[in-house]
Amino acid sequence: MKKKVAIVGTNGLPSKYGGFETLTNYLTLYLQDKYGFIVYCSKNNSPKRLKEFNSAKLIHLPLNANGVQSIFYDIISMLHAVFFADILLILGTPGAIILPILKLFKKKIIVNFGGLEWKRDKWPIYVRKYLKFTEMIAVKFSDLVVADNQFFVDYIKKEYKVNSKLIEYGGDHIINQNFDVNLYQKYPFVFDKYIISVSRAQIDNNIHILLESFEKSISEFKLVIISNWEKSIYGITLKKKYFGKKNIILLDAIYNQEELDFLRNKAQLYIHTHSFCGTAPSLVEAMNHKLPVICFDVETNRFTTENKSKYFKDINDLKEILNHLDSNVLDTLSKEMISIAYKRYRWEIISQKYEEIL
Repeated sequence: MKKKVAIVGTNGLPSKYGGFETLTNYLTLYLQDKYGFIVYCSKNNSPKRLKEFNSAKLIHLPLNANGVQSIFYDIISMLHAVFFADILLILGTPGAIILPILKLFKKKIIVNFGGLEWKRDKWPIYVRKYLKFTEMIAVKFSDLVVADNQFFVDYIKKEYKVNSKLIEYGGDHIINQNFDVNLYQKYPFVFDKYIISVSRAQIDNNIHILLESFEKSISEFKLVIISNWEKSIYGITLKKKYFGKKNIILLDAIYNQEELDFLRNKAQLYIHTHSFCGTAPSLVEAMNHKLPVICFDVETNRFTTENKSKYFKDINDLKEILNHLDSNVLDTLSKEMISIAYKRYRWEIISQKYEEIL
């Protein structure tokens, strides 16, 4: 009999976007012969409400997987899972407040730490306090904690005196050939040289630094930024200020994998501006595209790129880098990034690491 593994904390399958959803997709794909998976899905993820995907049983709940509802979504999923699964793989900590009760059921509980959500300025203070509390509960009441970045492994050890398992994300699911020819007509700027960046429009993703630096730099490249501009005052303000500026192209969020990969594949450089992510899926995907990468200078990004990228902390740093780009720099960065990606950020490798702990 296969052990049953319940995966909790994602929008569910089929995966559309997001690191946890993509992780769930590839775990169920690569490990379906060894485990019986149960995946909890939000009502908003798939209108078709599939009963099965990648041989995993799908259970749909009438709640959102994001925002305040995510707490109740995770709790209800876990309470259901303890009666049907041998192992609970919980992705993220917002619902971890229920873990002391779940421990009574003697099931193996593995928590993917997710990241330091409680540090994000976008949350009100009471939300940040709740997230810090559930982080502590998750670490103390799980059988094993998974962290996707060495920085988080070190943080958990220092903060809670607990050892965690480092397992990153894969990025080799990207599409890099045989693109729809209509995409060339939709995005004619791909025939020019351009730099690309993809992130949510929130202040800790530092899009403002990128825009201001590029506006003031001397560059032969256009700048293409893909973001959910309309989801925040921050994004709306930036789009209003920079839309239509010379050599700056602001695109709304793109969730179609082929379309997104087409734009990244044709770029000359990827700039990763995130400051609070661990091993960010968007970064390892760019590395798998063989793109040269420049990163915002935080320890998580340095761990992900093994200190072999170029890093900026402010407008002046980035402007200096942009003003001194040449073919040799880009070629060196490209070779370093794909070498690291092949060694560390492939789903076959990630799935094997999960198999070892399930």
